Amino acid sequence: MKKPQKSAKIDPFFALDKDRQTFVALTVNENLTNKELAVQVNRKREATMSEWKKSDWYEPARDAYIRLSIKGDYKVEALKTLLDLLDAKSEMVRLQAATTLLKMAGMLSDNDTPELTRAKVRKANAEADKAEIEKKQLQDSGTAGITKIVFSDDLKPDKEDDSKQKGSEDNGTDTKPK
Repeated sequence: MKKPQKSAKIDPFFALDKDRQTFVALTVNENLTNKELAVQVNRKREATMSEWKKSDWYEPARDAYIRLSIKGDYKVEALKTLLDLLDAKSEMVRLQAATTLLKMAGMLSDNDTPELTRAKVRKANAEADKAEIEKKQLQDSGTAGITKIVFSDDLKPDKEDDSKQKGSEDNGTDTKPK
């Protein structure tokens, strides 16, 4: 392997020699066979390409290259797309595009956004409205067939004297056959 470049401490992709960097870039960007890859990176054996794909350096270098590609090549395109989505018909799409742009600019955190707070308030209000409607429907349906039981914690004795009422003397057992 050739001497690593200065930014090797920062990025595993730049730690590779030029042929391996080309190999990583081609595996990400092109759909080439091992034979075609070998030709592109100046190797005679196709098996070397399989060995490189299985090596410890390949996945970290590939991931680093993908991050670099997104940062460099697709960042502007992604921003343009987000800006276009601000004019979308769907309110949710517009909201998410605006939120993403503000987060990228460091103006909003992932945990709390004004939009999220407003959405939570709307949800709570909707649930309260639903509960109120259900309550009203129960009240409007009338009390037919419903027995209301009122409990009281008033411990004062009733005005009637229960001791003078006559009840059955038996203990609830019926001795006569039916």
